[in-house]
Amino acid sequence: MGQQQLLLIILGVIIVGIAIAVGLSMFSAQSVQANKDALIADLNNIAANAYQYRIRPASLGGGDQAYTGYTIPSKLASNENGTYTTTAVAAQSVNITATAASNSANTVTAVIDSTGRLTTLAYTGEFK
Repeated sequence: MGQQQLLLIILGVIIVGIAIAVGLSMFSAQSVQANKDALIADLNNIAANAYQYRIRPASLGGGDQAYTGYTIPSKLASNENGTYTTTAVAAQSVNITATAASNSANTVTAVIDSTGRLTTLAYTGEFK
């Protein structure tokens, strides 16, 4: 083989290697974003559950216009996306932290306001 052909082969191998590295990087970034989106979707479900508790009368096991006493139901506390814990429960708001199942350094902390909406989202780890 000529010297020019060897250079083209080496150049081709380098380009293929770079393409593989970029592809893996993109797949990893997509995986992290998908996990973040799944945690936020689960937080929305928990927010709806908390709001149902808040508006339910105390005689029916609710909070009677307050979040005080709310706990995340066991079926919503953990799934394949992550685990969810309440970090602060006040009469008008609830703070919930979602920890990713794939990497415990990745968390989303949300505040549920008196209308049942997620008002503040804070991210840690690869979610930033």
